[in-house]
Amino acid sequence: QQVTCDESGKKLHTIPNSLWQNVTKLSLKNNNITLNDNDKRVLQRHTNLTELYLNKNLITVLYNNSFCNLAKLKILDISNNYITTVHQAAFAGLNQLSKLNLFHNHITQLDSDVFTSLKILTVLNLQDNLLKSFHIKSSFKLITIVLAGNPWNCSCDLLDLQKWLTTFNGTMEDENNTLCTFPNAQKMISIRTAVIQTTDCGLKKNSLETTVTSTSANKLKSFSSLTFLSPSNNVTGNNGTRAELPLLGKSWTFLGGVLGFVLSTTLLIFTAVKCPTWYRYLISYSHRRLEENDCDMFEQEFSADMNSFPTASSTNDEHPIVIFEKTHAFVPEEDGFIEDKYIDTHGISEES
Repeated sequence: QQVTCDESGKKLHTIPNSLWQNVTKLSLKNNNITLNDNDKRVLQRHTNLTELYLNKNLITVLYNNSFCNLAKLKILDISNNYITTVHQAAFAGLNQLSKLNLFHNHITQLDSDVFTSLKILTVLNLQDNLLKSFHIKSSFKLITIVLAGNPWNCSCDLLDLQKWLTTFNGTMEDENNTLCTFPNAQKMISIRTAVIQTTDCGLKKNSLETTVTSTSANKLKSFSSLTFLSPSNNVTGNNGTRAELPLLGKSWTFLGGVLGFVLSTTLLIFTAVKCPTWYRYLISYSHRRLEENDCDMFEQEFSADMNSFPTASSTNDEHPIVIFEKTHAFVPEEDGFIEDKYIDTHGISEES
């Protein structure tokens, strides 16, 4: 039993909550619906939907799980919107979808994994978008595909699509308008028959692999000091699952060699700069015993310093007191008597 609900042209900004739960065909075209989170929750309640028409609305992005729980949906029309981005799991859960219409949007890039869950998809309309290339998988079992009205770049990026089209047994509608826009040499030629130089693609592929390898090496260098792999090589993600980390490869060995070379070079430069300073410091320090001449010289210097002190005289001018006099060096040949200059020799002689 088919239950139809038509809410077209009512200037709706959101999908109404008052829709019948058992509706099978729902038309919401020509409104102002953006397919926000509330709209997605409303759609999830209508599990009996087989046809859904959202064309001529204001949808700009198709987020992941936008149509989940619609396991019976067979026809989905989202044409004439402003879609620029289609997330990888946007059509997850649409196991029975057979016809998908994305005509007249602003899609610039489309990953082939977007259609992985669409196991029985037979009609795909991508007409009048901004696609320059499309990497399609051979597992597609389409009967009809529409690719006209896109600015296709007939270079190496389109080679996979061209190979798929050569083995495609179905119908490519409006093939005469499915033409190359770039490069100028292939302009206005059908993308199925355009000549693409595979030799150039091989060179570009090798250069791309080299670029990816060098980029990966730079990332490993920048994160080497922060990344530590556990023995089990497993970490726990945000969703509780355990993701396997890659094992150490040649890039880590190369990184270790580079770090060792830089450290050793830095150490050699530091040693070369500091060696002259250390050498001069060691040479400036010399230890030797004092010789006898040095002792005599020390005595003479000490005597000269003592003579520099001033002499103090008492108030009695007749008996001056001499504080310091020249110090004589000790002579072993002396008789051991000490002459006391403070003894009045004249008085002694007179008494005697």
